[in-house]
Order: sequence, then structure tokens, then C-alpha cells
Amino acid sequence: MIYLAQTDTTAGFLSKDYRELNRIKGRDEDKPCLITTSKFSELKTLVRVPDKFKNLVRRARKTTFLYPNLKAVRIVKECEHAQFLDIHGWLYSTSANLSGEKFDEIWAKSVADNIVDSEFKESASSRIYKISNKRIKKLR
Repeated sequence: MIYLAQTDTTAGFLSKDYRELNRIKGRDEDKPCLITTSKFSELKTLVRVPDKFKNLVRRARKTTFLYPNLKAVRIVKECEHAQFLDIHGWLYSTSANLSGEKFDEIWAKSVADNIVDSEFKESASSRIYKISNKRIKKLR
């Protein structure tokens, strides 16, 4: 099931199957996708946040963290998209466009199985930080 939704940052596709997301975007099926969730309890089942960065992760807004186990996770808080994620627990997420292209709402609606929202907008991408046990590095 592919959902088309307005995420906290941009129009996005969401699914429990990242390979299906990669297939419709026209990119390598094994390319990892970020995981979005609205619950810290769900985050704890996916990754171990190094003690040194727990406060940063808890307070961050519109920020994706790449953890030592190479999973990229963003906690979505205080928006309509967080309510959608409350229902599903966690979902793989990617922008709703063909790889390397701009957002095309007609195409995105044609490939999605379920359209969650009625209005879509593109805004700034999330910041991305890579966390190791002792260091943090800004990737975007």
C-alpha cells in the first residue's frame, strides 16, 4: 500500500515496503528510505540513540538522524501528519516525485494506492545528521 500524504516537510509517498517506494520512483530497489514515526517508543524499537544525543533527538524538529545501525529516522511531531503516523506506527517515507524530478501532483496521484490529503506543497527538505556513538556530522 502506497500512501500519498502531505508530510511535515513536503508531499511524500509512505509505505511499509521501501522496495515498492523505490520501484515507483524509478530508483534502485535496495536503496534505503528514511523511516518516519510520531512516537519515541517506536523509535526505541528501531534504533538505539546514543546517550550523548538523546536530548538533541527529542527536541529536533524537521530533522532526520542517520543512526549507527544505518537506519535514517525522523520523528514527526505536532502536525496533521503526526496524527496519520499515530495510526500506522512507522512508515518508510520518500518525496512524491520520480527520482531526480520535481513534484508532479497528477503523476503522484496516479501511482498512489491511497491519497491521504487534498492539498500538497513542497517546502524545505529536512536536515540530516549522521550520529555515531561519539560524534555528529551534518549531511544536509
